[in-house]
Amino acid sequence: MKTGTLYGIGVGPGDPELITVKAARILASCGHVFVPRARIKAESVALTIAHRYINKKAQIHELTFPMTKDPEELARRWEENGRAVASILGDGEDAAFLTLGDLFLYSTYIYLLKELKKLMPDVEVVSVPGVTAFSLASALTAFPVGEGSDPIMIIPAAVTDISIIRESFTKPGTVILMKIDKRLPEIMDVMEETGVIKRAVMVSRAGMEDQRIETDLRALK
Repeated sequence: MKTGTLYGIGVGPGDPELITVKAARILASCGHVFVPRARIKAESVALTIAHRYINKKAQIHELTFPMTKDPEELARRWEENGRAVASILGDGEDAAFLTLGDLFLYSTYIYLLKELKKLMPDVEVVSVPGVTAFSLASALTAFPVGEGSDPIMIIPAAVTDISIIRESFTKPGTVILMKIDKRLPEIMDVMEETGVIKRAVMVSRAGMEDQRIETDLRALK
């Protein structure tokens, strides 16, 4: 029996109208859709975004990806989730996996795909890219991400040493801080120290109902 195909779908940052035509077409015909969520009782944001495009008869499978740094717990959960997807594909059924933003930018899809490749080395995979949160933030604020020959640096702020963030502000080009979480006050202090705060913008929950745009970061203090 031929195994099914896994379709990785980047659903974008929040606005359902930013899902690609290709992603919408695949979701309209796929019989199984896997959706990630961070906690057992939490709703899947990715599912909320993509819901209107999903085949009405599709089976929705929720996979929990716990917010923990315990390597043993993470490894166990990744294996469980990988096996859940592999079981559907092994029956010859196609399946889609939804993830926020783009598939290969700090995404759960990266880890799921690695696990699935261990279980099914020859699995057929089609990855459909999605709009990144910083692309939408750029459009909302008319802030150029890249201009001329200037470099671009993308930093996962929540887990990056503050000295690295401070150093990035002293170099030419654009610095994109993602997943700031609770470090915003600390990062704003560094922006003041390095003199970049006047040139910075912030967008939180881009494309969602509670979206927030700030072009004067000092207003957040």
